[in-house]
Amino acid sequence: MCPEDSADAPPPTHVVAAVLEDLRGRVLLTRRTANRDFAGLWEFPGGKVEPGESPSEALKRELHEELGIEIGPTVPLISVPCAVPTKRGDLAPVARKRLILDVHHTTTWTGRPHGREGQATIWVPRDRLHRYAMPPADRPVVAALSLPPLMLVTPEPDPGNPAAFVDAVLEAVHRATSAQLAVRRAAAKDESHHGTQALLLQLRARTLTTTQRRDLASILLEALPDGVTLVVNSDLEVAQATGTGLHLSAERLAGTPSRPISRTRLLGASCHTAEDLARAEALDCDYAILGPVAPTATHPGARPLGWDAFAVLREPASLPIYAIGGLSPADLPAARAHGAQGIAAIRAFFPSP
Repeated sequence: MCPEDSADAPPPTHVVAAVLEDLRGRVLLTRRTANRDFAGLWEFPGGKVEPGESPSEALKRELHEELGIEIGPTVPLISVPCAVPTKRGDLAPVARKRLILDVHHTTTWTGRPHGREGQATIWVPRDRLHRYAMPPADRPVVAALSLPPLMLVTPEPDPGNPAAFVDAVLEAVHRATSAQLAVRRAAAKDESHHGTQALLLQLRARTLTTTQRRDLASILLEALPDGVTLVVNSDLEVAQATGTGLHLSAERLAGTPSRPISRTRLLGASCHTAEDLARAEALDCDYAILGPVAPTATHPGARPLGWDAFAVLREPASLPIYAIGGLSPADLPAARAHGAQGIAAIRAFFPSP
């Protein structure tokens, strides 16, 4: 919980922002001007919601004032609760500011976007957004545009029947892809390219030997369809040998002194507390998993966080966070509304026989 989160603390500042994406898949960034917090950093255009305004009204007003455009229909992308240090120029952080960054996506507007307030603007391909220095609240927005919204976590494989396990994984991938498409269509009501059909797959095989895990990861890499990224749970040797990403358990996270794999491959971590999230961020993880959010049979003794507590824990962290615990693809809108990159699950994708 952030220092200001008390009964007499003022509510967070509600800020709206837009992901303007052109037909070439480029996204508009604007540069923060001098004498502002995080001056010189790049951000998604937008501003504060004024008293009496709806978020939609505020977004339309801000984009007209900042960029001289009139936006068309928008689709909610992610709402990020964030507590960040305020910073001016090269000065050290002087305070913490609580924000809710409410981000919407659109591909339609009239007018030519340009910096009406003297701010620089630039069109950036999605896959290069991470190269631009941004305030902490914008990092989850970049992730929402680049990382998949669903992570499938495998059940423990049967070492005597790897073929059946691979078949079950492929069925789960098909199930998840179909569910993700249905959620996207229900939310967007169109086929605009703000979404992605990519998936993350976490191979959790703690009872296998290192050799068995390596062989199974190699088989999966050959069998998985395009768009599915494999990460191996807590086995650096296998991740290095197969070229997959690496996911650290909370125990491994606590005992890892520095980032163990290159920046070209995904690194994630399981987290349960604010301290775990801070550790994952210090380790330069690409994402974290936080939970359980709801009651789950996998951890029957764990007290569920609920969405409000999840949002409080996500406030000080700027890395993308997947929610886990008793969730399914139907929970994606709630997850995004509370600052999650998406959801991670086992039983939702691998139902018990």
